[in-house]
Amino acid sequence: MIGFYVLALGIAGGLLWLVWYDITEAGGHIRLILFGGVIAAMILWSIVPRPIRYDIPGPRLAPEDQPELFAVIEDVARATEQQMPADVYLARDVNAGVLQVGGVLGFGTRRVLELGLPLLQSLTISQFRAVIAHEFGHYHGGDTRLAPLVYRTRESIGRTVNTLADDDGVIHKPFLWYGNFFMRVTQAISRAQELAADRLSARVAGAKNAAAALIAVEGAAAAHQSYWDSEVMPLVVSGYRPPLALGFARFTSVATISSAVSKIVDETLRGGEKNEYDSHPPLRERVEALGELASSEVDASEEKAATLLRDLPRLEEALIASIFAGWFAEKVQPVTWEEAGTRVYLPAWRERATKHATILGELTPLALPSVARGIVDFSARLKLTEEDGEHTEAAAVVVGSALAVCLHDLGWECDAMPGKPIAFTLDGKTIEPFGVMPRLRAGELTAETWEAQCRDAGIESTTLAHVCANPSSDNTNDACTRSVPGSTNSG
Repeated sequence: MIGFYVLALGIAGGLLWLVWYDITEAGGHIRLILFGGVIAAMILWSIVPRPIRYDIPGPRLAPEDQPELFAVIEDVARATEQQMPADVYLARDVNAGVLQVGGVLGFGTRRVLELGLPLLQSLTISQFRAVIAHEFGHYHGGDTRLAPLVYRTRESIGRTVNTLADDDGVIHKPFLWYGNFFMRVTQAISRAQELAADRLSARVAGAKNAAAALIAVEGAAAAHQSYWDSEVMPLVVSGYRPPLALGFARFTSVATISSAVSKIVDETLRGGEKNEYDSHPPLRERVEALGELASSEVDASEEKAATLLRDLPRLEEALIASIFAGWFAEKVQPVTWEEAGTRVYLPAWRERATKHATILGELTPLALPSVARGIVDFSARLKLTEEDGEHTEAAAVVVGSALAVCLHDLGWECDAMPGKPIAFTLDGKTIEPFGVMPRLRAGELTAETWEAQCRDAGIESTTLAHVCANPSSDNTNDACTRSVPGSTNSG
């Protein structure tokens, strides 16, 4: 870090000396004076450290409100001989992190611990203890005191390189070289710090729990963004707040998703080459260093760390409010995952189908195989706009929406559980309305099989356009007026 500032001040000082020498000894050359003065000023402006702003990620967790959670944290603090953090916050990511915020150049700071809600839902209590021990390992090693200085220097290097990038390509090259050198050195130190924190975690919570926690976090991280985008956001933008932790648990328990996540984790454990610019070692290296790869299975009988939290609905409401600040968050209503299909998605499906009722005309479910074969012409008749998305796919969504509304109005029960395709069930029969057209087009579902399924379900003579004449009471829901991607949840 000192080397970078010496380099920057040396170059800036050399340029200013050159300007002074030209003015006093060489009669002054305007272009040289302007060039040297401007570049020196740009360098000096770029290397001035900026304050690091800390954005609170979510609701603050207090010991008096969360005694079970803090009992675990305090136990780990004693085992690692570290002070408790001044603040503990709940966050939305699959992550845990420690910081020292405030103060000046590392002095007068306060300790902060961030805990991601999906992380708590993914780890057993023993694994959570291992993660906390790892994070306290960064306190133990003094990593959090060094981190702000490294971060500020990295920012200064980046600003300097970007500021000088438009010059003739000479002045900025030493900074570019030094920046790459600085990144390689500091990231190597960061990787060593992670391994040291892993060792402390293994001593405090056991190597088996430490390894299992690393693997569980990798899997949860692979699944969470998809869960957030495909399951949570469609409900939130419609004005509803589902149970976040419960939904993530259900999402990751779906066989297809858990299988995909396991495949990702297995590939990561088998591969994962080290990159000199990575801040963390590859998962394989971290697990192998703990020596517990063969015995990292999860104890299915142990409760998840999320059970340590009291009044989870209130915390989730506060977390949503912190993410979506302002009037919008205040108007979000709670909704269960069981209610999501009829309260949120159904009004949007009805609105979409009603918009195209004229074209749907007298189509019955039996006509869908021919519609699938002529999907291009059918989508043209719908006169879809760019906002509807790719036309043939949007046309399939229109048909799926109409079919979903028909099934609902005929008494079928909607299942919109996280991670599963939208399904309607009645008397042991199941139809996935948004999967019919894609499967017919792909040849996965034959016309004969679909026709037999329609007759068995008793919907062969139902018209898809009946949604205009038969709006259900759900149509009074204010979600009808919102543009909700109803097929988002269809997988």
